[in-house]
Amino acid sequence: MSGSEAIRAVVRGRVQGVGFREATLRRARELGVMGWVRNLPEGDVQIHAEGDPAAVESLLDFLRRGPALALVATVDADPVAVEGHEQFAVRGVMAGAFLIDQQRAGFDLRLQVGHTMRTWTLPKGPSLDPAVKRLAVEAGTRELALGQEGPEAIVWDRGGYEQGGRVAWPEALGRGHAVFVLHGEKLRGGFALQRTRAQWLLIKRRDDWARPGSDVVAEQPQSVLSGRTLQPD
Repeated sequence: MSGSEAIRAVVRGRVQGVGFREATLRRARELGVMGWVRNLPEGDVQIHAEGDPAAVESLLDFLRRGPALALVATVDADPVAVEGHEQFAVRGVMAGAFLIDQQRAGFDLRLQVGHTMRTWTLPKGPSLDPAVKRLAVEAGTRELALGQEGPEAIVWDRGGYEQGGRVAWPEALGRGHAVFVLHGEKLRGGFALQRTRAQWLLIKRRDDWARPGSDVVAEQPQSVLSGRTLQPD
């Protein structure tokens, strides 16, 4: 991105619960700045901003003031590499529900996108090993549902998820590379759906929740609802 610069900043003070993220999102979009803003566990707010240097500096000036109800103590900003974001988004906020059903023939991953569940069939199930790329066959959309069990199906995992990546959803799915963070009972951390020529791959990202060499399907075969297991044919 010629002519662009990027900064990573941490804002400290009374900056959570006062609309800081939403105000930063609005100001960044007004300025044409790309990146993200998220709350940190310590009570601070972190921002990645990139774009025209003057626009990035204007966003920094806004961060030093903060919205009306905020009380900014310090803003620590450092230059970082431009990552090429195509949006400015709030991170750390649930985008919807996710569900993984298991049938005897395999698993279905369902992600809530809008008012429907986008579905991918996982013949071998998911993995927490970043070195394992699991085939994911897109299976269209389903109505919103929390999952139902029967003699031939169990709810293997469920929870919420965050949308991630540099491209806004659902455009990221349309382009064939979608990054997201699962907050399930078995699956946690970053994942990516990557489209190949014919199908998709589900890949675990390298983070604190990755477990190289593990087989979570074999280690935790039980339903998160009933505790039942369903052995494949």
